[in-house]
Amino acid sequence: MFNAMMVSANDNVAVAIEVISKGDLLIIKMDGEIKELEAKEAVPIYHKVAIRDIPCSQAVIKYNEQIGIALKDIKMGTHVHTHNLGSKIKFEEE
Repeated sequence: MFNAMMVSANDNVAVAIEVISKGDLLIIKMDGEIKELEAKEAVPIYHKVAIRDIPCSQAVIKYNEQIGIALKDIKMGTHVHTHNLGSKIKFEEE
């Protein structure tokens, strides 16, 4: 059974559909295919997790839409939220 989902192959984050603990195997379903990776930290339900490394200043893509900018390097398997994700508008003002 999968515990995270993504909508587009362009996404660089998936959404946890259950609570994920550090060390859990993330099983992500997208277009009928399954991707697996280790959770490097806990991810609350309905929060985002990086499915690949996202360098600082790069776009964070969810549901095939840019939802913000990485405020620092985000490693695959880590929680993506306000501590490492900023709005494009905020980023451009700095």
